[in-house]
Amino acid sequence: MKIGIISFAHMHANSYAAAIKEMKGVTLAGIADENEERGLKSSQFFDTVYYKSHQDLLESDIDAVIVTSENSLHHQHVIAAAKAGKHVLCEKPLATNLKDIEEMIRVCEQNGVLLGTAFPVRFNTPIQHAKKVLEEGVLGDILAIKGTNRGTNPGGWFIDKAKSGGGAVLDHTVHVVDIMRWFTGAEVKEVYAEIGNVYIDHQIDDCGILTMEFTNGMFATLDCSWSRNSAYPTWGDVTMEIIGTNGTLKIDAFSQKFDFYSNQEGVNWIGWGDDMDTSLIEDFVASVREGRAPLATGYSGMKAVEVALAAYQSFENKAPVKLI
Repeated sequence: MKIGIISFAHMHANSYAAAIKEMKGVTLAGIADENEERGLKSSQFFDTVYYKSHQDLLESDIDAVIVTSENSLHHQHVIAAAKAGKHVLCEKPLATNLKDIEEMIRVCEQNGVLLGTAFPVRFNTPIQHAKKVLEEGVLGDILAIKGTNRGTNPGGWFIDKAKSGGGAVLDHTVHVVDIMRWFTGAEVKEVYAEIGNVYIDHQIDDCGILTMEFTNGMFATLDCSWSRNSAYPTWGDVTMEIIGTNGTLKIDAFSQKFDFYSNQEGVNWIGWGDDMDTSLIEDFVASVREGRAPLATGYSGMKAVEVALAAYQSFENKAPVKLI
């Protein structure tokens, strides 16, 4: 199978490319990037062909493409890939508005190609064990979930709203909302949010607290802030506390690590566990080979973005926003 990557604007492009290079029967057949310096550097590092435009890459004989461009370009790149008959895995958030996402899903269906959303947290072992516990009914009825996805400010185009579509609330809400939906099979019916700009001297949201009501009667909260300092050991801290009628369950997705302390660097985390990005790519490749939907579909990506956009609307209106 031949896979291409459109843009190395997003940092996850590197781990996706590395995963492809290690897979048997899969070739990283090309990298397209309008930033020529970045594209050439990436293609040389991963020993593949550089294309100046995504259209040139899509005209080659690749089977599928991974889109890791700026959020504002996801729509354009996914539509082009679908019309070229290439299966697509798109970085989250799937797009910056629901109209674009709906078109992305529709055009992929019309052209008979798969559309997956890059939600690697679904492949984390603690998360998957929790999913199994919930499916077995050990906790009883789920009453509430408290979640976090706090991280450092990524900077660059992430804080340029024209390219990102939003700050921390859009960037960090989608991961955990997706897991909440996946765990429970329920949809978010109402969202209330408090959003602010307190950590960086730049006009974009860098913190937020969401309260959500779900169709199964439970409620959930989520801290989706860029509240970690620049020396924090990793990009985020995906945690969940699930409260059921028969008990509670705590999950720390990044707990598979050693804490390493030194006088020079303070604390570092040395991970020994999951490579979620590799598992994500393996699932996407398997879905293309088997003709089945990826674990996280385009629809999953849309429903997560829907909640983040409702959070912005809630904060603007100073009132809850109903989705259902």
